[in-house]
Amino acid sequence: MSDFLLELRSEEIPARMQTGARDELEKLFRREMEAAGVTVGDITVWSTPRRLALIARGLPEATEAVSEEAKGPPEGAPDQAIEGFCRKNGVTRDQLELRDVKGRNTYFAVIEKPGKATKDLLAEAIPGIVRDFSWPKSMRWGAASISTESLRWVRPLSGIVALLGEDVIDCEVHGVKSGRETAGHRFHGIRKSDSKPRNFGLPVEFFKDKNPTVLNSNGMIEIGTPDDYQRKLFDAHVIVDHRLREEEIRIGAMAAAKGAGLKLVEDEGLVVENAGLTEWPVPLLGRFEEDFLEVPPETIQLTARVNQKYFVCEDEAGNLANAFICTANIEAEDGGARVVDGNRKVLAARLSDARFFWDVDRKKTLEQHAEGLKRITFHEKLGTVADKVERVAKLARWLVEEGVVKGADADMAEQAARLAKADLVTEMVGEFPELQGLMGGYYARAEGLPDAVADAIRDHYKPVGQGDDVPTAPVTVAVSLADKLDTLRSFFSIDEKPTGSKDPFALRRAALGVIRIVQDNDLRFGVAQGDLLEFFADRLKVQQREAGVRHDLIDAVFALGGEEDLVRLLARVKALQSFMDTEDGANLLAGYKRAANILKKEDWHGAEGEIARTGEEDPLALVDDPDMKAVIDAKMALRHAKELSYEPEPAEKALIDALATSEPAASQAIEAEDFSGAMAALASLRAPIDRFFDEVTVNADEENKRAHRLDLLAAFRAAVHKVADFSRIEG
Repeated sequence: MSDFLLELRSEEIPARMQTGARDELEKLFRREMEAAGVTVGDITVWSTPRRLALIARGLPEATEAVSEEAKGPPEGAPDQAIEGFCRKNGVTRDQLELRDVKGRNTYFAVIEKPGKATKDLLAEAIPGIVRDFSWPKSMRWGAASISTESLRWVRPLSGIVALLGEDVIDCEVHGVKSGRETAGHRFHGIRKSDSKPRNFGLPVEFFKDKNPTVLNSNGMIEIGTPDDYQRKLFDAHVIVDHRLREEEIRIGAMAAAKGAGLKLVEDEGLVVENAGLTEWPVPLLGRFEEDFLEVPPETIQLTARVNQKYFVCEDEAGNLANAFICTANIEAEDGGARVVDGNRKVLAARLSDARFFWDVDRKKTLEQHAEGLKRITFHEKLGTVADKVERVAKLARWLVEEGVVKGADADMAEQAARLAKADLVTEMVGEFPELQGLMGGYYARAEGLPDAVADAIRDHYKPVGQGDDVPTAPVTVAVSLADKLDTLRSFFSIDEKPTGSKDPFALRRAALGVIRIVQDNDLRFGVAQGDLLEFFADRLKVQQREAGVRHDLIDAVFALGGEEDLVRLLARVKALQSFMDTEDGANLLAGYKRAANILKKEDWHGAEGEIARTGEEDPLALVDDPDMKAVIDAKMALRHAKELSYEPEPAEKALIDALATSEPAASQAIEAEDFSGAMAALASLRAPIDRFFDEVTVNADEENKRAHRLDLLAAFRAAVHKVADFSRIEG
């Protein structure tokens, strides 16, 4: 058994592509080894800006010999068919065997495949891995690039290290031959043996009793075995394990901030990105001019993060400090002073731009900026952004005036809605689209608008994602809800609905935003019937499943239909889940399943079926209620109110009495939105239905007894269905 090392070295790999590249390398290596019959154990994949590396542990020296059989044509087939079969399988005719297959002699080829050295298999696999590698963007280079058949790679490929144990795997890809040489840090040489290096969390044994790492005559490092690889690169100022670089950046950035009496604003995305930009990360703290702090802090942070990949810091009071942390790729002799100064100058130029945008934008009011929305098309079938703003403003006022959103001022809600999109035409948002809404809030406050209006402008896009805050301030709730409802209603009206994985207008996100706003603020209003209601129902199911609610319980409530109130729907689902977690719930479900199975077997539909079969006009069916369930319940009540033609058995009478009590109790509880009370009413049926099945023969010989008992089970089923469709519940 031997370990295998593959390093693919190139010019700088973009940081954003490295995670996917690591996954791709492992996938392609496993594919090639599986196809060759090589058993693969543990695999480690690392990346730096200049290399991808894979180490596979414990590969066999060779694959085992195997014997395969191929079924051919029957005896007596044309010679041409038999000869073609022989050519395909690499055998001669005299090597074929005749075997009986369903009474007819048929030719079989037995192909003996000898084992093959893993070294040879790897030599064949490596070019295939490189050629088939998938990058988000790739390029051709050199003289060969004039041909579309030449190799494509993320950046020019410059070196391949391929070692199985101590042996080099000989192969060539696009003129690059494999070997055991690799490059260390682009600027640093070998670390001095008497230096006190950071250990980056590596064990002490990593540094002890090892042969010294040296550069050969061409400035390259020779790797002896896969076990040497990480240490020798470390000695050459390359931390090949991306996870160790990430940890060094986390710890180093925190330490740099703490050393200046500040607190690092943590940003895991920046940690990963900086690790993808450096091979020997050195976090350094610098300062920028304090007067830049007059600009909104989010602008400074975004400028530093997006343009420069810098971290920012806060002071003890939690305010943004005039400090940044950059990640150098070298250990500078001056401690990084020149590196910091250069980065400070670049950041200062960016912040100067941001301050210019801030000053220019405030020369106009938001109302004046909003005039520019007339020139921006929202959608060719839905008009301009100004048209959308008009719709949202009217809807926001309506939500307040109708009492859907309580505690809000209707004038403020309308004003905020009319100004909410105005920052889209400002210079700052033009430079940083991520700041839309946020900058509008700052500009509103700067011109003296009420805080409630400024807050609503700032937060009206929320919640944007799963972890985003949900607005609770009344004016903000009105504007945010109106904006999302208008988007949904507008696009559904022109039949622009999400299909499959495509959702170009983010309507699923808008629907989830509405659901979360409605839930968190307990807003009571009905979503319009039709496609939009079904869409909300689907999103609600997804949200509840992600929250851990059983999908079958969600389906059981939604199957009832006719419900527009999202808060009421969720309350019913929650009550049902609590009920089904109890012994009463589980046993009632078992009784329901048994009753439903009997009714299905007998094709018995109770009163509903009788109405359909006979066309009978029942007096209680003449109520002014389009819901057929009401007709069924009324018919059931009438039937059970009549005197029976026989004396019911005690268990039968107990179920009749229990239904007479529990069914109206459940109905009243549902009407009062006391869904826990409705479940409790159902729980009272658990013992009577169990006793009924234990003591009563449903399919009695007497027709009147049989019919009544089946109707009794149908009434039990109807009572349960008032709460949820138990046929959808698993168990």
